[in-house]
Amino acid sequence: MNTNDERQRKISLIDVAKYAGVSRSTVSRVVNNDEYVSENTRSTVLKAIKDLGYVPNVAARSLRTQRTQVIAVVMPDPLGHVFSTDNPHYYSALIQAISQVSQAQDYAMLLWVGPLDGQREQYYENILKKRIMDGLIIASSVDDESFFVDELLSLQMPFVVIGRPMTHTDQVSYVSIDNIQAAGQGVDFLISQGYRRIAKIAGNWNNMDSRERVDGYKNALQRHGLPVETDLIKIGTFSRQAGYRQMQALLAEGHDLDAVFAGSDIIAMGVLDALSEAGLSVPDDIAILGFDDIPDAANMEPPLTTIRQSISGKAEKATQLLLDLIEGKVTAPQRVLLNTELIQRAST
Repeated sequence: MNTNDERQRKISLIDVAKYAGVSRSTVSRVVNNDEYVSENTRSTVLKAIKDLGYVPNVAARSLRTQRTQVIAVVMPDPLGHVFSTDNPHYYSALIQAISQVSQAQDYAMLLWVGPLDGQREQYYENILKKRIMDGLIIASSVDDESFFVDELLSLQMPFVVIGRPMTHTDQVSYVSIDNIQAAGQGVDFLISQGYRRIAKIAGNWNNMDSRERVDGYKNALQRHGLPVETDLIKIGTFSRQAGYRQMQALLAEGHDLDAVFAGSDIIAMGVLDALSEAGLSVPDDIAILGFDDIPDAANMEPPLTTIRQSISGKAEKATQLLLDLIEGKVTAPQRVLLNTELIQRAST
């Protein structure tokens, strides 16, 4: 009996070549995504592959190309944070976008999630030992990654960082946004609305995005001749609980605030919780500005003014850039900055 599995095992490159009327080497180049094949020929071969039900021998192709068709996604945060119900949007959007782009080009995705015990160096060493991937995406730029980046550069392993790297910015390919400009735009907007006593609640300080947004906040205050008051800058984590705690601290310290710039929309949710608990109205008593424009931002009460970035857009660009590096279509380090947009809603 001719089952589909039996048919797939019997079909070879030679069968496809005969059916398409091309050479075996041409079929091989199409299967291996060689760019030096005309679109007409590629279409003819792909149709033959579909008609015959040909399935490439992945193991054989790996031996020929010295590739595994696997990319690794390195998420330095522990599992509980990556898949936290408190912040379900950021990493899920990243993973989904990376998966879609990689699968569309016949690459599998391997996920490395950070250690619970905080032993990052051992975590990075384990990744380096498992040479089962063609390249890596580092999902966020953190300050203890320098050892890992050094090793990747010395191994000449293709990799892309989502976010501006802490080190080797001239040697590393990365996809990010201009956090300093975006944060400055947000503070400029608050000041244009008449707010002057603006607090800043930042996310994890080991994260480059967090640091750059604080820099943008400070720069904007100075541009407008307003003082940078360190007591109004609180460092926490990218979590709702941190936003709640840091807002409570600001209120307990008795600061005369009229606005808060949160380092993320999730932090802004915690800020709103604390203000509501204290009986304060948003924006009448204190305005709130967030960052990210996650889906829940428009559904908050009041809806959140925020700075929109495309989280999935960053992941898509980073994945395509990595695949281009792996396949030799790009060789020099690439630095890609995506646009942001201020979204005005009722919280300001």
